[in-house]
Amino acid sequence: MSGKVHSINISEKKGVQKTPVNSVEMKNDFGITTDAHAGKWHRQVSFLAQESIDKMVAKGLKVKGGDFAENITTIGVDLVSMKVGERLRINNVEFVISQLGKLCHNRCAIYHAAGDCVMPREGIFGIVKGNGTVTLGDAAEKLPKENITVAVVTLSDKGSKGERTDETGPAIIEMVKKELNPSFTRLELIPDEVDQLKNIIKYLVDIQGFDLVITNGSTGLSPRDIAPDATLEMIEKRLPGFEEAMRMESFRKTPHALLSRAVCGTRNGSIILNVPGSPKGALENLEVVIKALPHAIKKLQGDPADCAAK
Repeated sequence: MSGKVHSINISEKKGVQKTPVNSVEMKNDFGITTDAHAGKWHRQVSFLAQESIDKMVAKGLKVKGGDFAENITTIGVDLVSMKVGERLRINNVEFVISQLGKLCHNRCAIYHAAGDCVMPREGIFGIVKGNGTVTLGDAAEKLPKENITVAVVTLSDKGSKGERTDETGPAIIEMVKKELNPSFTRLELIPDEVDQLKNIIKYLVDIQGFDLVITNGSTGLSPRDIAPDATLEMIEKRLPGFEEAMRMESFRKTPHALLSRAVCGTRNGSIILNVPGSPKGALENLEVVIKALPHAIKKLQGDPADCAAK
């Protein structure tokens, strides 16, 4: 499905209203060179469809492109149906969709005026792939995702407080990129809390639609080790073969592997894996199952091909 760029808006400082411009320069893995929200993170450029804005106009608001703090307003593109990992191509620049919607901590003036705001539900964000110019009227084309999407969640009380540097999460991301070439990866860091892990699994799987979620840490017998317990509450089907293979491989190196309660399972077309909190243990566990993951995800999501032919 293709449409075009309807409006372009930037702000030099965060927290100020965006101003319209005719064109912008996109920098690879950074964003709009002149926008304050660009940078080395997962929300480099924001998008909203004019069709979404029209819903607010129908409620009596006098709003236009940029009033919802989006960088690029499209027309004729079904942004609302896009998924994390899918792509939007404008000119020679591609944007890999990295987040659907957003959480507004404070109600904006638009919400107070209409009792609603469309950006938290229908706005999307992307990371920039390539360098180039985006201009008003440029064609905007939706493209499918090229590979799976992966989210990594580190569980660490100390890490979440900034008292310890997370080495395991980045190490997992590096391995996943090397072995699976994912369309998009995301890293989260939370404390060892059951409710927080359940909520982030629900968010990453049910709302953002990640194909694979890997948690690390909190898999043993300590009172604060809660990853398996929370995961069991969230999964629909358990994957005992993954669990057994990972524990068996770890047991070859240390008898302490028998203390692991790590759980693997599926939820809404996604696979969830628990691995240990140490970089060495996490990578050893992943190495055992990583080659099976792409095929497992395809089958889970309805691939009808015969497994023996793979």
